[in-house]
Amino acid sequence: MSYATETSPDTNLSTLLSEFPEYPSPRVVADAAHVGDWRAEIGRYGADPDAFWAKEAENFTWMKRWETVSSFDGVNHRWFEGGRTNVTVNALDRHAESANANRLAYIWLGEDGSERMITYGQLHRLVGRLANGLKSIGVTRGDRVIIYMPLTIEGIASMLACARLGAIHSVVYAGLGHAALRDRIADAQAKVVIAGDIGFRRGKAVPLKSIVDEAVADLPFVEKVVFSSRRKPSVEFTSFREMDFDELLKFPPDCPAEEMEAEDPLFILYTSGTTGTPKGVVHVHGGYMVGTAYHLRTFFDVSERDVFWCTSDIGWIVGHSYIVYGPLCAGVTTLIREGAIDFPHTGIVWEMVEKYNVTKMFTAPTALRMYMKLGADIPAKYDISSLRVIACAGEPLNPEAWRWAQTHLAGDGKWGYVIDNWWQTELGAPTIATPPSFPMRPGKAGIALPGVEADVIDAEGRSTAPGVGGRLVLKRPFPHMMRTVWNDQPRYAKMWQTFENPDGTTWSGYVSGDVAVKDADGYIGVLGRADDVLNVAGHRIGTADVESTLVSHPSVAEAAVIGIPDAIKGEAIKAFVVLRVGSSPSDSLLASVIEHVRRELGPIATPSAVEFLNALPKTRSGKIMRRFLKAREMGIDPGDVSTLDE
Repeated sequence: MSYATETSPDTNLSTLLSEFPEYPSPRVVADAAHVGDWRAEIGRYGADPDAFWAKEAENFTWMKRWETVSSFDGVNHRWFEGGRTNVTVNALDRHAESANANRLAYIWLGEDGSERMITYGQLHRLVGRLANGLKSIGVTRGDRVIIYMPLTIEGIASMLACARLGAIHSVVYAGLGHAALRDRIADAQAKVVIAGDIGFRRGKAVPLKSIVDEAVADLPFVEKVVFSSRRKPSVEFTSFREMDFDELLKFPPDCPAEEMEAEDPLFILYTSGTTGTPKGVVHVHGGYMVGTAYHLRTFFDVSERDVFWCTSDIGWIVGHSYIVYGPLCAGVTTLIREGAIDFPHTGIVWEMVEKYNVTKMFTAPTALRMYMKLGADIPAKYDISSLRVIACAGEPLNPEAWRWAQTHLAGDGKWGYVIDNWWQTELGAPTIATPPSFPMRPGKAGIALPGVEADVIDAEGRSTAPGVGGRLVLKRPFPHMMRTVWNDQPRYAKMWQTFENPDGTTWSGYVSGDVAVKDADGYIGVLGRADDVLNVAGHRIGTADVESTLVSHPSVAEAAVIGIPDAIKGEAIKAFVVLRVGSSPSDSLLASVIEHVRRELGPIATPSAVEFLNALPKTRSGKIMRRFLKAREMGIDPGDVSTLDE
């Protein structure tokens, strides 16, 4: 087995990681799964893709039924054309106007122990009042509204109120600096900014108003800046265009939803790039609604009987899809919590799982590695046997971290199952994953889910053999996929490439930017971003390979590796390591870590240097920012670091 990439298609190397044994789905999970036969589900899609998605779309309320299920010209794709709906009708009205009106939509928790619950009926009325309030200040269909708020009910209601009116919201994570916020406001040409005055993290108030003030200072097109005040007395206004969020709630709750075309934009969400400005990913009302809800029900296996906890934030795509729109369209109860997941004590997550009987959880590999670092004795203090599924995405899930979590968080299958999945902001919902009734192969994200046609290709666009790495591509669009980049269609078009088949025919594929490897059964392992691949003495090595081996050392909790210039090898590997609780840096431990990698992977993948850190640089969504480490090491500009956590 070997890896090859588009930058060096003829360079191979032996497999660094040995094959990990397959772990069957625990019967307690598989027997109760919404989809028990995933091969049949995939076959249902394959038999007639348009009929598959049409059937899923029929689960929703449409003001006018679509005329065409899909169209695709090799770059642009459209879904449910001719159909009209509004995502909030499906997220709110159909629950609030039924016997489900008193079902809890959210259980909101604060770091200080505060709790707030809101039903579908209450949320429906809150959103109606706020939508009418926004209408009173001139917000209308097609306007852009920036939302810079913590993870609160008001933040979620702001998203829904914009959607209700047909306005396009763009949520910016509350904590990004004024320059990043300003760039996003300017690119969207936002008419209104809705912001919190403060947020809370690790017991401290995080000031937000001063950031907003600086961001909008010289932006005359911003007509109103609305502040949701959590301080008492309320925030003092310093400009004629500022107003109190509560003033927008003094309106009647009845606000009919704007009738939207299925392809009308729902939101813009900005993602960071290695260079240049962040790109504004655009998702739409119809297809995004259908796809996110489908995967919540099938892959996440979440239904009305569950208490679902997504540990993300509304500032990221995971929060959009699986805190807001997916769960609300499905009518489920979602637990959300503002603040850090290890504060005010390291067992707070498991305490909340026990208290609220959480059954399904969506978190990140970064979080699992943090829990592993802290030790198994912490979750052991709590009864977390209600947890049936723990799904992870955001970074490659190291086999060692998966094993630890499956053993200590899922009872080694006695009550639960830890499963992996891969997707991007651009894709909107899980794309490659291990379904809850499918066996897990540690180190691999899983199989292509229904609706997804994925492959690993070489530089010429040819499908690689099992065990040979290359570029991960998606050969067909799906409803919940992005439609364009806001104000930059050429940038969007570059994500699609045309490849020629041996018979002279061509096909178009979305090039994900990730390096991957597949096995003979269709399981795909995502090894990391293509620009993170190391080149050591002509050998192409995925960062995930070395990092997974480092994390398998008993003293290592997290690791990141980069390539640094080397006069002989071209690149040498430098590792940055965070130790587990109870371990301390020493020369002997450094030697032990290096020897562990040498023994497991061989000399070619052995780090030339190891640096112990207290924490790795990560984005606020939990992804390790390797290019920041490399830039710091080489003294160069790291590019856009607006999402770097402090």
